Amino acid sequence: MRAKARELGFDLCRVTSPAAAPEAGARLKQWLAAGRHGDMDWMAETAERRAAPRALWAEVKSLVMVAVNYGPDDDPLAVLQRRQAGAISVYARNRDYHDVVKGRLKLLASWLVAAAKPAEADVKVFVDTAPVMEKPLAEAAGLGWQGKHTNLVSRQFGSWLFLGALFTTLEFQPDALEKDHCGQCRACLDICPTRAFPAPYQLDARRCISYLTIEHQGHIAREFRAAIGNRIYGCDDCLAVCPWNKFARQAREAKLIARDDLSAPPLAELVELDDAAFRRLFAGGPIKRLGHVRFLRNVLIAIGNSGDARLAAKAEARLEHSSPLVRAAAIWALGRLTDAAAFAALARRYGPQETDEAVLAEWGEAAESSRPQPVSL
Repeated sequence: MRAKARELGFDLCRVTSPAAAPEAGARLKQWLAAGRHGDMDWMAETAERRAAPRALWAEVKSLVMVAVNYGPDDDPLAVLQRRQAGAISVYARNRDYHDVVKGRLKLLASWLVAAAKPAEADVKVFVDTAPVMEKPLAEAAGLGWQGKHTNLVSRQFGSWLFLGALFTTLEFQPDALEKDHCGQCRACLDICPTRAFPAPYQLDARRCISYLTIEHQGHIAREFRAAIGNRIYGCDDCLAVCPWNKFARQAREAKLIARDDLSAPPLAELVELDDAAFRRLFAGGPIKRLGHVRFLRNVLIAIGNSGDARLAAKAEARLEHSSPLVRAAAIWALGRLTDAAAFAALARRYGPQETDEAVLAEWGEAAESSRPQPVSL
């Protein structure tokens, strides 16, 4: 089976029991009770089924856990210094990994059913979208261990792994779990721009830039906006600094290698995309699921952090957008890029026609906030 998995493009394939990681359900319950899932209501709604594999499928006897390496060929933190460009998480710079991994898992499942004959075998495959706790189960199977940043770390591939699960009624001998190799290292915890880790091995999603720019549906709280920098979709900081990445290698799947046009796209171009152009640019990739409105929200926050006064006109053009999310982010950006007199003139022009309370509050807060000196390049 491992040979077949490798042939299909999986970099790791190991087996665990549905009874593995019994403590994961209790940890999930505590995390939800603390409200650290933010507005990801689906996490709470599926908690009972997510707590244990047999709660999802009573007949399962073995879990085949697989991983695909998506390691970058460059330093993913370098783009953060290019403030007029958008920083996109490594995993989202090409095709949607759900489609890539699930398609291969289905092929592996079909092969397994055929190879098991004359024995009867039933299989189900899952990639991130089902209530399966992939990371603790992958650790139990020996693919790696959950690091202090809560993501899986591999001695072979560092922090750059997509995970998938194949549940089956066939019974296999479980592999040994992988022990924790983090030691005293705190690199992933200390680099987090928004202090999203209240303690090692704990994540408060409400403070995480990946959550804020991908999952969060509403306005991004002002306390996090400056720290977001030019990150317009996700954040790789805690992954990128992991010392185990010294053993990482570039992804071998072409569909997971970054597209040139998504490595550092200019903010000036992204903010001008209409809905149709947005869908064309990100067709087949995960960013399309974000939607045009929240994408513009993120881009405008990045523009506000750019320090480039030339982008103020681009932000002003979005002050009449139909979505309050976009208008509020545009106001914040303008508050950062214009001087007091210019901002007051904008408020007099656009403020009286505003009806949304959150956007009106943004005008007031932006006017009262101190502004960094804009830079003309």
